[in-house]
Amino acid sequence: MGPASDVNRVHVFDTTLRDGEQSPGISLNTAEKVEIAHQLARLGVDVIEAGFPITSPGDFEAVREISRKVEGPVICGLARTHKADIDAAWGAVSEAQRPRIHTFISTSDIHIEHQLQTDREDVKGQARAAVAMAKSYCEDVEFSPMDATRADVEFTAEVCAIAVEEGATVVNIPDTVGYTTPEEYADYFRRLYELVPALRGVEMSVHCHDDLGMAVANSYAGVLAGARQVECAINGIGERAGNCSLEEIAMLIHVRADVHGLSTGINTREIARTSRMVSRLTGYAIQPNKAIVGRNAFAHESGIHQDGVLKERSTYEIMDATEVGLESNSIVLGKHSGRHALRDALEQLGFKVEGNALNSAFKAFKEVADRKKQVTALDLEAIVSDEMRERSDAHELASFEVVAASDREPMAKIGVTLPSGETVVGESSGDGPIDAVFRAIQQATGTESELRQYTVDAVTGGEDALGEVTVMLRTDGRLATGLGVATDIIEASARAYLRALSNALEGAATREAETATAEAAVERTPGP
Repeated sequence: MGPASDVNRVHVFDTTLRDGEQSPGISLNTAEKVEIAHQLARLGVDVIEAGFPITSPGDFEAVREISRKVEGPVICGLARTHKADIDAAWGAVSEAQRPRIHTFISTSDIHIEHQLQTDREDVKGQARAAVAMAKSYCEDVEFSPMDATRADVEFTAEVCAIAVEEGATVVNIPDTVGYTTPEEYADYFRRLYELVPALRGVEMSVHCHDDLGMAVANSYAGVLAGARQVECAINGIGERAGNCSLEEIAMLIHVRADVHGLSTGINTREIARTSRMVSRLTGYAIQPNKAIVGRNAFAHESGIHQDGVLKERSTYEIMDATEVGLESNSIVLGKHSGRHALRDALEQLGFKVEGNALNSAFKAFKEVADRKKQVTALDLEAIVSDEMRERSDAHELASFEVVAASDREPMAKIGVTLPSGETVVGESSGDGPIDAVFRAIQQATGTESELRQYTVDAVTGGEDALGEVTVMLRTDGRLATGLGVATDIIEASARAYLRALSNALEGAATREAETATAEAAVERTPGP
């Protein structure tokens, strides 16, 4: 991509599918990653960091499929400075219309000494060789000095200068552990420009983590200091406390253009839809008071605030909810609606569903519509996202029966279709209906899992609202999350549990593949 031709244009680099997926409990399969990538393209991001190809065959395949199928954004693969990593990254992104290789190595002494167990000269040599090799494959190369904000700025400048000499088109300065402050980060950029004037000829980037709640503020400070690429993730997901939130930095740039005169290519009306999709597919719920996309972001409880908003919205709202796509509740269907109406409504929401997928979605829609008076756009998104996550290697709910009697513990009888196609039945009592369902699933599948988190939310308001249940399990030492949607909360809980179990078991298989594939002598590092 190189330096922006428009000096006021900030490029948005989305790392939801790479750094975001490294969040505990998240396990996306290839189809889900491709679905999210298509939505990111509709959102208007400039770069999609699709994954870390060397880490597993599954991650490699997902990046390659995104490269083949998603048009518009640059498709980027992450790589350490090892030859095998760079080979894998190129193999995964080579079919993209606009491929990029992103390579990194730490420049902080704490990482060099304790993680890399080497010295500064070796770091410089590795950086030079990696960028040169990546450049031999790909014109667009990004380089990151990991943990830069805790590193000596003079040494980091030396390494960045080497990267530019070898052809890096983007240089990213990561606040890997969320340690810096806006003032420090801006000063760091200014000092780098002084030490390496050649950095003004490439695009500078920011990548900030939220350990101290400063990811958006630090990213904004870096942009004001000259960076023209922001690395971020939908809903701020990512390692530990997460990344800079895409929706927050995008709307900050959009709403306060009067202050900085900057812009992005983000279609803000796709923000809410993208946020909900990522939440459903990852199983990570959006906190109610989350800026921009939380359900309370445009809600007013105080009488004084309500009075002001009723008279003039601008009294207590600095942006219109429709700017981020929260007007989509206008689509309403009912139990008498047919396939054609459903397909048209889904196309308005950005879903292209045909053939068996449409039949499956229509069946699920009818089941919900029979229990609800109206099916809104939010309901449709939940239904279709739920259906599109069905996969051949998953445990699926085949039958469901719960009997709750006042004189004894509830009894659940659950049928589960295994990945092999065989249907097994488990039966168990429990402290309550949810506990009974989970115990019955364990009996049917012959697995034991520890329930770590259980949350219930309503997709929309009203007594007949769809229930959205998120379950996080620990199975064989691995955290995995699943989400289920149904008008019956107990049924939604069963679906969520089975999906979490499927993700955990898939993750265990992936972990075995990683062990076999990764270089035995080199420990995997988390990336910038």
